[in-house]
Amino acid sequence: MIKSEDILELVSETATVETHDRVTGRVRVSTVTDTVDEYATADLDRETIEVTRVPMNLEITAVPAIRTEGDVTVVPVVEEVLVVEKRLVLKEELHIRRTTTTENVTLPISLRKQRAVIERTEAEPNPTKEDLS
Repeated sequence: MIKSEDILELVSETATVETHDRVTGRVRVSTVTDTVDEYATADLDRETIEVTRVPMNLEITAVPAIRTEGDVTVVPVVEEVLVVEKRLVLKEELHIRRTTTTENVTLPISLRKQRAVIERTEAEPNPTKEDLS
C-alpha cells in the first residue's frame, strides 16, 4: 500500500499559442494607360485585269470551251448566223490577262499600353492589449 508521504505531486505547464493580425504596411496598385504612336506597315497586293478583243470570224461546229494559255484566260464568244443553213461562227475571243502588283503601305496608328504603379506606405503602429481595453 502507498502511503501519502510516498506520493509526489507533479506540476505540469501548458503552452498556448495565439495569433493576432498585424498590419506591417499598405500597398496601393493603380494602372496608367499611355498612348504610343507607331506605324503599321503591310504589303498590299493589287490585281488588275486587261481585256483584249481578238476578232476570229471562223466557222466552227461546236462551242469551244473556256481555256487558259499561260497567264491568259480565253473566253470564246459565238454567234449563230442565218445562212441557207445554220452554222456556228466564232466571232471573237476575249483574252483576259491578270497582273498582280505589290505596294508597301505605311500608316500611322495609336496603340494603348498600360503599366502598373505600386506605392508602399508605412503601417500605423499596432495597438497593444491595454489600448484595446
